[in-house]
Amino acid sequence: MTMSGAWRRTARGAGLLAEDGSVAPSIFAEMSALALRTNAINLGQGFPDEDGPALVLEAARRAISDGVNQYPPGRGQPVLLDAISRHQQRFYGLTVDPGSEVLVTAGATEALAATILALIEPGDEVVTFEPFYDAYGGLIGLGGGIHRTVPLRAPDFQPDLDALRAAVTDRTRLIIVNDPHNPTGAVFPLATLELIVELAHRYDAIIVTDEVYEHLTFGAPHIPIATLPGAWERTVTISSGGKTFSLTGWKVGWLSAPAAIVTAILAVKQFLTYVNAAPFQPAIAVGLDLPDAYFAGIAADMQRKRDVLATGLQASGFDISMPQGSYFIVADATPLGFTDGAELCRRLPELAGVVAVPIAAFCSPAHRAEYAALVRFAYCKKVKLLEQASTQLEALSRA
Repeated sequence: MTMSGAWRRTARGAGLLAEDGSVAPSIFAEMSALALRTNAINLGQGFPDEDGPALVLEAARRAISDGVNQYPPGRGQPVLLDAISRHQQRFYGLTVDPGSEVLVTAGATEALAATILALIEPGDEVVTFEPFYDAYGGLIGLGGGIHRTVPLRAPDFQPDLDALRAAVTDRTRLIIVNDPHNPTGAVFPLATLELIVELAHRYDAIIVTDEVYEHLTFGAPHIPIATLPGAWERTVTISSGGKTFSLTGWKVGWLSAPAAIVTAILAVKQFLTYVNAAPFQPAIAVGLDLPDAYFAGIAADMQRKRDVLATGLQASGFDISMPQGSYFIVADATPLGFTDGAELCRRLPELAGVVAVPIAAFCSPAHRAEYAALVRFAYCKKVKLLEQASTQLEALSRA
């Protein structure tokens, strides 16, 4: 039987289609399975090992007990729509109408999927930075788009602005900006963001921002592109509660944009999950209204965890790129004699009882060699676990 369909270009876009036509498991699935099989410390996948704020957890339990267990409204529960609107005003000075300019989604990934599928036609070009979150490639492929990338190179992982100018053309439909950036932890400066807005206007492109780590930056301010002059009218801003509240399994995300763009995205989103997470939506609303001290505290706590793991990686012989945000730190294994990060990651459980993921998994096949020696470690774990992982990784320096 011939298996035709969009699955093939989706898998190819995500870098998972083998030469024989088979679909390989994602590196996250492979490394998480390896961690389970070897009982290694899993610093590969970006999920916390601590629950979110007690007030938010209690709000979810209360919603379940109160019967908030059926389909919520298609755009999202008003209590959450209002909270997202307040959040954008409170932190960024953005005035967003909750009834027409906000949409609740099944995590940021569904927001990205609905946005990409709604706003591109087959053959349209979509520009991202590279390395890129693997969902971008898969979703661009699913929509029949052409994926163009701008490289981010170690150690600071900032784009060359001339390369960015060259990548955006009159064929570009979307410019996707992941800031703070996964997997590198880079935070993009104002000059880069301003150039993106300039290029979007010049070529009539729409900007899509993935800002799920917006509250996890360290000494570098997060600047939503939508706040810049001329940006709001052509920007889709995406975020979620998973990273901010350490509740990745709840899958509550959202987007905000001008009403006409939200309506276009909703036309696709309603045929994906339709709706989701009824009792979790009011709970995330409680989280978004937590005091400033909470948001400052999670950034400070994550910075401490970053520093613990960074110290451990350096002591183990890695060269590192110190991230300005997110959950992740990139380490270069070349000083340890490893030029193939994927091979190292598959051997790490045996060598040090730790699991990581290779940066090449976030790259298109044509550019993987440039990033081959780089490995991503997640530091969104308890400090005690990070200290244990650091101790175990020291075995690499003695190998």
